[in-house]
Amino acid sequence: MAEITAALVKELRDVSGAGMMDCKKALSETGGDMDAAVDWLRTKGLATAAKKAGRTAAEGLVGVATSGTKGAAVEVNSETDFVAKNDQFQAFVGDVTALALATDANDIAVLAAAPMGEGSVQDKLTANIATIGENQSLRRVRTLSVNEGAVVSYVHNAAAPGMGKIGVLVALEGNANTGAIEALGKQLAMHIAAASPSALHEEGLDEALVSRERAIAMEKAAESGKPADVVEKMVNGAIAKFRKENALLSQVFVMDNKTKIADVVAAAAKDAGGSIALVDYVRFQLGEGIEKAESDFAAEVAAASGVPQPVN
Repeated sequence: MAEITAALVKELRDVSGAGMMDCKKALSETGGDMDAAVDWLRTKGLATAAKKAGRTAAEGLVGVATSGTKGAAVEVNSETDFVAKNDQFQAFVGDVTALALATDANDIAVLAAAPMGEGSVQDKLTANIATIGENQSLRRVRTLSVNEGAVVSYVHNAAAPGMGKIGVLVALEGNANTGAIEALGKQLAMHIAAASPSALHEEGLDEALVSRERAIAMEKAAESGKPADVVEKMVNGAIAKFRKENALLSQVFVMDNKTKIADVVAAAAKDAGGSIALVDYVRFQLGEGIEKAESDFAAEVAAASGVPQPVN
């Protein structure tokens, strides 16, 4: 069982939005397991969503690049945000993203082995680690392409052209006017950055994720004390809502808060007098899914100052 520290309670509060005492109880009930504690809070109606953003600590940059019907996104991690602002690091991110675009890379190991300068991408990264003095790593890469239409990119809070904390690609297939496709793509990319869909279609959602939501919905519905048939309807309704809210095409457009994305695309195609289909997307958020190491900030400061710590 993990020690229930004040830092752990605060982390759960940041993730869940629940109160401090509720977070402490949730951690106690679940043996200090963060994910289980979030689910416990949700079953009690004390947390509305399992927000993971507060649990990520990896720094670095996400780079995006496009060329007409192709686009690439790459995440390169560093230990600190200070390095992410380094010109040498940013130049590397730009170069490796351009290389991914040129080679249609979708495998990070293949990209790392690709030629760059007098060696490989990995050789260049290793040299950067030596000169910058901080560990860095290639994390992931994805490229998209369409036969006709455009792949459009967007970077949220760009640190430099084509790179920042969140990078998005939108693949639009169609014969409509290129300007209309690109304008729609930019709007959709901004929506994706904000709404963070989990899949393009409802059918594409990870069933493990859906099963987890079903278990939470079942426990919450069971606590209502209603008959089994009513509980089943409540659960099915909750899952239907979850699917709609997490699949891009059925999400409500953030710019008007009422139109489904599928209808936004259809309306744009009609206005442009041609075909437009949203066929794929990529959303890379820096560090998502990487859990930060637990630390006692007060102890770190004291250690740095040379003040001896009391022994428990």
